[in-house]
Amino acid sequence: MTSRGSTSARDALRACLLAGAVGDALGGSIEFDRIDRIRGRFGPSGLTDYAPAYGRLGAITDDTQMTLFTLEGLVLARRRGSDPVHEVRVAYGRWLRTQGGPEVAADGWLLDVPELHQTRAPGNTCLTALRSGLLGTVEAPINDSKGCGAVMRAAPVALWSERPDEVFALAAATGALTHGHPSGYLSAGVLAVLVQQLWQGAELTGAIDVARDELQRWEGHEEQLVLLDLAAEMGTRGVRPTPEVIETALGGGWVGEEALAIAVLTALAAETLADGLLLAVNHSGDSDSTGALCGNLLGARDGAGALPAHWLESLELADVIGRLADEAGEVFGR
Repeated sequence: MTSRGSTSARDALRACLLAGAVGDALGGSIEFDRIDRIRGRFGPSGLTDYAPAYGRLGAITDDTQMTLFTLEGLVLARRRGSDPVHEVRVAYGRWLRTQGGPEVAADGWLLDVPELHQTRAPGNTCLTALRSGLLGTVEAPINDSKGCGAVMRAAPVALWSERPDEVFALAAATGALTHGHPSGYLSAGVLAVLVQQLWQGAELTGAIDVARDELQRWEGHEEQLVLLDLAAEMGTRGVRPTPEVIETALGGGWVGEEALAIAVLTALAAETLADGLLLAVNHSGDSDSTGALCGNLLGARDGAGALPAHWLESLELADVIGRLADEAGEVFGR
């Protein structure tokens, strides 16, 4: 298992984003395939490297796109001393513009990246919620969706504060902008706290304990708590989870609590960062999202040096991810 002890704060931030994008890109080519089809395409071990998707190798999906816009909104909020939920909501409007949405005011610089103006299987819940112009909140939900579109983009919220309760609350609030079911936005809160704790040098099991404590303070937490506890128990058994076990025990990852649980299980069971990403994508479900979340966790813990160089070299927009990570590190003092 790779040690987190020597990983600097700046490197951990960069690695969290890059490893999340690598997991996203690995899973993007098999997102809608069941494990028997994956094995039929790639052999008994399943996917072991990038496969073509969206006309290239290493293509990111909407998961990484929205993660980047989340981070840009937070950077602008910290610079301006403005409301982070507002700035993230406006940033999502810019992402929507890249997906053919209405014209918006130029802000930040992500809107000027041509490659981000690509449609990469964006989630219907995110598109519908943002197109509505309504502001979803925890107190006034915009819908009853618990899809994984809120948790998949939540890792950058870990930057916002040294306090787990503040990180959880902000991640839940930004998640509720588009996803109104507790398991949709509370999974975002859990992920952000896990990443925050890993950045601070905690072991993953300790980070789970902190996130679990925060989760239980929120109404409607029971469904997420059951799967988080199950994933943690399975991941500490020392038994390598198979794709079939993942699906039977935790589901396909299409909804928030399942996607987070699969990421936690595979991160705990991983022998290396690369091994964890392959565990996280080789199953019958939402492979790009579970790969992205596992990557966020293991990248935050292990650092960019744990990522295979050939995956980074082929990763779409690796330079953009690195530039935004460096900018965020400066603004947040990491």
